[in-house]
Amino acid sequence: MGPIDGLEAAAPLVETLQESGVDLVIVTKGAVRDLAPVLRPSTLLGVHLSASTSLSPSPDDKVLAGTVAEAVALGADVVSAQVNFGTAGEGNMLRDLGRLADECRALGMPLLTMAYVKRPTGPASAAEIRHACRAAADLGADIVKTSYPGSLAELHRLVETTPVPVLIGGGEKANDDAAFLRRVAEVVESRAGGICIGRNLFQRKPLPALAREVARLLHTAG
Repeated sequence: MGPIDGLEAAAPLVETLQESGVDLVIVTKGAVRDLAPVLRPSTLLGVHLSASTSLSPSPDDKVLAGTVAEAVALGADVVSAQVNFGTAGEGNMLRDLGRLADECRALGMPLLTMAYVKRPTGPASAAEIRHACRAAADLGADIVKTSYPGSLAELHRLVETTPVPVLIGGGEKANDDAAFLRRVAEVVESRAGGICIGRNLFQRKPLPALAREVARLLHTAG
């Protein structure tokens, strides 16, 4: 999506997030060179290998733009890839996911799969989200990131039916900090693996206070 608001420069953003308690940052392989000077030893690095742009007529069709070996060479702790279920390109993305899972297993690298359901008619149903997450896990994902399934009860069901840790994404940009923090609290209550959030965190200003509260909710759970 280019240098959107909040992502004009990656290194200062990551420095702020690290001071606020972030555990993991996921970036494309080219962005690692900007983060390497500021990345702390305690911060995990994810390298995202799927790519498309919002300039494309088919932005939901992701292709692989790197290899697991490249991610290892860059110092990655986890490899990330995306599958958009329900799109014309789903089959190609599933094939790529299977190949990545094999590469990751051979090199001892955890695989995070961003499993989304894309429907032109509106948001995916909770059943569709469960299906996508289970499919990703069945094809070899070690961690699955997905959309919020609509309610706390459905979130519990999603966690129970996905045999690997589930991370909940932030979805479209919203401006209600209180609602955002309630969503984080629901993730903790459901015993999901955590959150994996982009613009609903880095586009909020000022960022540090909100990021610290997110970290507090997650790190004091249990």
